[in-house]
Parts: sequence; C-alpha cells; structure tokens
Amino acid sequence: MPKSISVEVNPEVFKWLRESSGWTIEEVAKRLNTTAKIIRDIEAGNRKPTLRQLRELSSAFKVPLAAFLLPKPRIEKWPKDYRMIPGKEGVFDKKTIVVLRRAINLQEIAKNLLKNLEYDIAPKIDRVKQSDNPEEIAKKYREMFGLSETKQREFSSAYAMFNYLKEKLENLNIFVFQFSMPVEDARGFTLVDECPVVIVVNSKDVIEARIFTLMHEFAHVLLGESAIDSPDILTPAPISIEKWCNEFAASILLPREVATRIFVSYRPLLTDPKTLSRLSNKLKVSKQMLLYNMAKLNFITKKEYAQIVNSYRPQKVIESEEKESEQKEGRPPPDKKAISEIGEKFISVLLYNLNREYITYADALSYLSVKSKTFEKVLAEVGR
Repeated sequence: MPKSISVEVNPEVFKWLRESSGWTIEEVAKRLNTTAKIIRDIEAGNRKPTLRQLRELSSAFKVPLAAFLLPKPRIEKWPKDYRMIPGKEGVFDKKTIVVLRRAINLQEIAKNLLKNLEYDIAPKIDRVKQSDNPEEIAKKYREMFGLSETKQREFSSAYAMFNYLKEKLENLNIFVFQFSMPVEDARGFTLVDECPVVIVVNSKDVIEARIFTLMHEFAHVLLGESAIDSPDILTPAPISIEKWCNEFAASILLPREVATRIFVSYRPLLTDPKTLSRLSNKLKVSKQMLLYNMAKLNFITKKEYAQIVNSYRPQKVIESEEKESEQKEGRPPPDKKAISEIGEKFISVLLYNLNREYITYADALSYLSVKSKTFEKVLAEVGR
C-alpha cells in the first residue's frame, strides 16, 4: 500500500482544531494509532500530518477536511457559560461542542434562507432588563401564549405541552432545535448575538426538564444575551441573570396564584410522592419545580424542603432523567428525528427555498443531514 502523502498545515490550526473539539493529545494519538510524541511534534511544527490522519481527524472532530488548511485559527464565539460547573468554565464535552457548532451553522443557514425569501430575521419580542419583574414579564407571555391551568391539564402529555410552547416561540421568529448532549454538561443554550435567534434544548433530558429549559432559554432571549447553562430549579442560582431566568420560567409554567390555589387543595399530602406525581402529570411540570414553589410560597418549611430536595441531588436527577427520557422515547425513525431536531419552522423555510430554486436538492439534504429517502418522508410529513 502506498505511503499516505504528508500535508503542509499550520501547527497552530492543528492544535486549535484539537483543543476546540475537546480532544486531548493522548486521545488523538489513540485515534490515529500513534504516539503522543508524534502529535506534539505536529503541533510544534516539527512534523507534518498525513492526509490519511487528517481525514481521520476530520471525521473525529466533526469538521470539514478543509478546516485543517486554514491559514490561521478562527475565533469561535461560544455563548456565555453559566453552567456553574467547577473547573469547567468554557470547557465542554465533545458532543456539546459538535452541537454548538451545528447550531451556529444552522443559524447562519436559516439567516440566508430567510433573506432569500425576504422574510424578517429578527425575533418578534420586546427586550427586557434584569430590573424588570420576571413574574410580570412571565404573566404577559403566559397570556400571549394562551397558557392557563385548564390548558395545561388538557394537554395529553408533557410532550404535547413542549411542542405547543415550541410552536409559540417559532411564531415569534425564534428557531428551536433539539439535539442530544450529555445532560451533566449542558441542558440548553441560546444564540442571540446574530439573527435569527436560536434556542437549543437537550433532547437527552426528560421532557418536563426540557419544558423548563425552553422557558429559561426564552428568558435569555428576552434579556438579549447568548448563554449556555444547566437550568436547575433546585439549585440556588448565584448569578443574577440565571436567577431571573429561573424565576421567569417557574412563573410562566406555574404562576403564584395557580400554585397557591392548587397547593391549598392538596395541603395535607403536599409532599407525598403520589401527590407530586399526580400534580406533575396534571400540570406537565417537574416535581422539582413543584417543591420549589411549595417552599417559595411557604407551604413547606425550609427544613422540610431541604430534607426532600436531598433525594433530588443533581447527579441522581441527571442519571434518572437520562434513563427515563431514553425509555420514553426509544430511537425514533430518521425522518421523525430530523423533524424533532430541526423543527418544522426551519424545514418549512427550507422547502420554500427549494421550491423557488434558491437552493438545490443536494443543499436541502446537506442542511438537514439526511439521506434522500429520509428527506422524502420529511416532505410527506411537513408538506411542500
């Protein structure tokens, strides 16, 4: 077999692609079946990588092969990190990095698709400030979305409520994507520095948590700040903007007056596991959020809250939620997965562009990351 040719690359670009993709030198060496010393030599400019190695790393890093031929590293602007993970500020899991890059790419594609059609790319919202009352802002959007206690009870499932709220955000010209990431690394993020605005929710999370994340990220949109975070109503948010977003999400999903009325009627057995499950199923909110509101509205003491919350420690919650989410959803067929991930809004805009020949059939397949057979099923589902 002929020896693979060596390729002239900027060692700084090679190192940047490795680091920005979340790979260590040792991991790259193992992937290429070589030594860490050889990888260090490449990054020091003392050795050239082979074309075969670059192709392998292109696949591993989920970047185009041409990225290794850039003259210098590019500055990737990530959302502000509010995850509050000790020692991991700005450091993300490989899968999360892939999702971040894909979302940013889809945002740019959506921008071009909208401009082709001469559609507005800005979100149809009024910006707010942290000095504004999150409960009052939540009340405004709860009414705008037509969300009420009766409406929440009428939803057949939490999935139905998530899709309802997702559609309401899409009507505000906000693109909502769902991609799988490690739940312990991030539950969602928002891209607002460019238009159209994008919200990404972790599809690996349990659905009730996704609903909360969706509204938490919408709060970031209203405040006009890109952010990546792990919204958790049980963990006090030391960062003021995260606290504001948590309060907004909690208030839009379970307003003070609704929570008070419901808790009064269940007062004797409020923290009973059966009561928590019943209320969670009826209102399509998590048990954690119910407990948070019980403590906030003084239906349980701080001591009671601390004792119960202890059983919902973050890691245990994450592990059980991932397992529950996987059990509920299973593995959807490719066409259903594409629609769930990208959303009908993006697909509809893409189809308008395809029908008017602003993009090619190959472009459409590339943008959705699907094969022709799957795309035809997506067409049948969403419509031309």
